[in-house]
Amino acid sequence: MSGPAPVPNLADLDVAGKRVLVRVDLNVPLDGGSVADDTRVRAALPTIEALRGQGCRVVLASHLGRPRGKADPALSLLPVAAKLAELVDVEVLFNHDTVGDSVVQLTKELDPGGILVVENLRFSPGEKACDPDFSRELAALGEVFVNDAFGAMHRAHASITGVPVHLPSAAGLLVQRELEALGGLLDPSARTERAPFAAILGGAKVSDKMGVIEALARHLDHLFIGGAMAYTFLAAGGVAVGASRIEADKLELADQLLEKCHARNVKIHLPTDHVVGDRFAEDAQPTTVSEIPDGALGLDIGPETLQRWTEVLNTCRTVFWNGPMGVFEWDSFAGGTRGIAEALAGSTARTIVGGGDSAAAIARFGLTEGFDHISTGGGASLELLEQGDLVGLAALRRKA
Repeated sequence: MSGPAPVPNLADLDVAGKRVLVRVDLNVPLDGGSVADDTRVRAALPTIEALRGQGCRVVLASHLGRPRGKADPALSLLPVAAKLAELVDVEVLFNHDTVGDSVVQLTKELDPGGILVVENLRFSPGEKACDPDFSRELAALGEVFVNDAFGAMHRAHASITGVPVHLPSAAGLLVQRELEALGGLLDPSARTERAPFAAILGGAKVSDKMGVIEALARHLDHLFIGGAMAYTFLAAGGVAVGASRIEADKLELADQLLEKCHARNVKIHLPTDHVVGDRFAEDAQPTTVSEIPDGALGLDIGPETLQRWTEVLNTCRTVFWNGPMGVFEWDSFAGGTRGIAEALAGSTARTIVGGGDSAAAIARFGLTEGFDHISTGGGASLELLEQGDLVGLAALRRKA
């Protein structure tokens, strides 16, 4: 990605034998006190093992859920530490405090290659407030800092932007992989190698994707718009959408975005048929229509749309996907999202998924292995594509 300077990585940091504070993203779903999906725990392993291989004392810090600055036993990282212990060949220690003299002392008593997980960062209001004192206390847990929490890199929190003020800092291996995959999408020098380049955007809100659509439009050959946000674009073009969810205050902006795409010769693909229901409910009767009648809600793209889109996607060399095509959590309205996932998983194109619900859908359908890169950060991946940088990356550069 052109623009900002390279981010310092592990090779740029002297870590051998040191206490290393690692900001990881262990924000995983829990079920009955156990980790329901260990994808993010596994994603942290390469950096953890690389540091252990250099005799580091590894101190892991993460958030989990939204405890709003107060301790919440239901959001403790203890079950996550237990899951990590199953995946590594060393004892994993856990401390119920996040910062403090006793935690600092424990980090110093770790054996070389040892791992300590501290309690949920967001139990302290100082984390989200990026409080200087809390940042300083966190920094005391290590002699160097590694940020490997790509999914939180767009947050100006203490563990993201505050700690690098105090310690030599670098990005971890997961962040490096994310930057290589996502950065290559907008690299002008690689335009020929990417083309034909397509983006598939879905989800609920047009407002969440406006910036990334405008940023991608300078590089795309095809733009596919599905999910609930498609109905705002269809309505902007004068198409009847029944009772489908639209953002009425974004109709003019949607129309302007489409005009910009057309001016840049980006081929726009909107749904031509739909799977609708009479209400937003899992047990709503699914009906496939080409024109949405009054009172009906579009809840998925239809089979004709899926077939046409798949034919075009099969001609593309690079595809970026963010956002489901319908309410994929409900079987009656999951066909479009599943179909796109299957088409991309079987494609010869380089396929990159921008995290979030798209990643959850792919996991649900058992197709994870069919994709070249699945981002661990939905919001972070979109902001990186839109802005070209993240506050967490900028913090690492400033320290370097």
